[in-house]
Amino acid sequence: MLRRSIQAIVAVGLLSGGAARLAAAEGVERPNFIVIFCDNLGYGDVGCFGSKVHRTPNIDRMAEEGIRLTSFYATSGVCSPSRASLITGCYPRRVGLHVNSQGRAVLVPKDKKGLSAGEVTIAEVLKGLGYATAIVGKWHLGDQPPFLPTRHGFDSYFGIPYSDDMTATDDGQRPPLPLMDGERVIEAPPDRNLLTKRYTERVIEFITENRHRPLFVYMPQAMPGSTAAPFASERFRGKSANGPWGDSVEELDWSTGELLAALKRLGLDERTLVVWTSDNGAPRRNPPQGSNLPLVGWGYTTAEGGQRVPCVIRWPGKIPAGAVCDQLCSTMDLLPTFAFLAGGEPPRDRTIDGHDIRPLLFGAPGAKSPYEAFYYYHMEQLQAVRSGDWKLYLPVEAKWQNLRGQGKPAEAALYDLKNDLRETRNLAGARPEVVARLLELAERARGELGDVGRRGKGQREPGWVENPRPQRLRPLD
Repeated sequence: MLRRSIQAIVAVGLLSGGAARLAAAEGVERPNFIVIFCDNLGYGDVGCFGSKVHRTPNIDRMAEEGIRLTSFYATSGVCSPSRASLITGCYPRRVGLHVNSQGRAVLVPKDKKGLSAGEVTIAEVLKGLGYATAIVGKWHLGDQPPFLPTRHGFDSYFGIPYSDDMTATDDGQRPPLPLMDGERVIEAPPDRNLLTKRYTERVIEFITENRHRPLFVYMPQAMPGSTAAPFASERFRGKSANGPWGDSVEELDWSTGELLAALKRLGLDERTLVVWTSDNGAPRRNPPQGSNLPLVGWGYTTAEGGQRVPCVIRWPGKIPAGAVCDQLCSTMDLLPTFAFLAGGEPPRDRTIDGHDIRPLLFGAPGAKSPYEAFYYYHMEQLQAVRSGDWKLYLPVEAKWQNLRGQGKPAEAALYDLKNDLRETRNLAGARPEVVARLLELAERARGELGDVGRRGKGQREPGWVENPRPQRLRPLD
C-alpha cells in the first residue's frame, strides 16, 4: 500500500554542500522539528516584521537568534489548501484539496472530502525515520475518521478538526465545535479562550515525554483565528493595544516563549529546529484587526498580503543568528528539507512540489531560490505567477474575488516585487517579454495542475467518504 510505502524509506546521507555551515549541519545528530503554524496571522502582525502595536518579544528574539524569511509563501490565501501543502509538500490542486466537496474554499464539518490515504505526509516521512510525531491544534484536512491526523503518520492528536468559527448551528446541521484527543471527542464545545494555553501545555508535555528520541511537533494554532473577535485567556484579554486580535497575538508570543524555554530546560535547544509562520495573511475586517503591511491586499486572496507570510526559523549553532533571506520559498519546502535533515529523503514515487532549502537556511554563499516559478491559485483558478522578482497577475475573463467563485474580468498586471513591494507601477506594457515568459509558465502550470474547467495531468485524487457523520461528544465505551 502507498500508506505503508514510506516505511521502506532508506536513510541516506545528506546532499553535499559547498558552505561550511551546510557541511557542519550535515554532521550533527538528527534534529527535532517543531512547526508553529498560526491561523490568519498577517505579515505585519509581529514586531520583527514591522508591527508597532503588538508586543512579541519571544518571536522577535527567535528572529535575532535565527533567520527571517521575508519571501516565504503559503500556497493559498485560505486555510485548508494551505495546510494541505505543508503536510504533503505539494500544491493544493495536486492533492485535490483546493476546494471542498461542494466546490467552496475550505473543508467544513461533515465534508465528504479530506486528505487521501494515498498521500505521504511530512509526519509519515519522519515517523518512518524513527521520529515521535504529534499534532496539537487545528487540523482542517477532513474530520471523518479516514482523514484524521492519526491516520496520516501522527502518533497523537489534540485539537480541533477545523476552524474555530465552525460552531454549532441552530438547525443541527453543524455540531458543537469538537475538541479531540486522538480520534475521540473529549469536549464539545471547548472554551476557545483557553485553546492557546492548553495547546502549549500539551506540546510541552509531549516534548518532555519524548525528549530522549527525535521528535516532530506540528502545532497549528487556532488563533488569531476566523472569528470576528479572536480569543485569549484571561491573562491576555484586554491587555494589548489592538483589541482581541492583539490579545490573541500576544498570547501566541507567550506560547512561543514557553516552548523555547522548555527546550532549553530539557537540554534540547541546540538539537531543535523551530519554524514559526502562518497559514495565510490576515483577512480584511472593518475596522481592521490584523496587518499585512507593507504588503498589498488581504487574506483569502492571491495578493501578496494573502499568501506571503511571516516566517522565522531558529536552530542555534546551525542557522546563523540574525540572518535575513529574501529568496522565494514556501511551506511546501518543509517536507523535503526536514526529510534530508533527518537522514532520509522525500518520497520518490510521486511529484513533490517543494524543495530542499537547506542552503538558504544555512547561509550557503550564493544560495538562490529553487523555484523557477511559484503559482498563486484561488480555489480552482490560477490567478498569478511569480518568477524571480516578477509577479504577473494573469489576464482572466472573470477573476474570482471572493470565496464563492464570483468575480470580474482582469487585465495583466506585472510588478517588480524587489523594487516596488507596494505594487504601484504596472509594468506589463513596458516589459512584454517578461509578461510572455510568465504567461508561458502559467500555461505550464495549467497543464500540470489544472485551472477552471481543466484538469491537470499531475493532479491526484483526494480522500472521499460518501456518508460523512459529525464528530460529536460520545460516552466512553
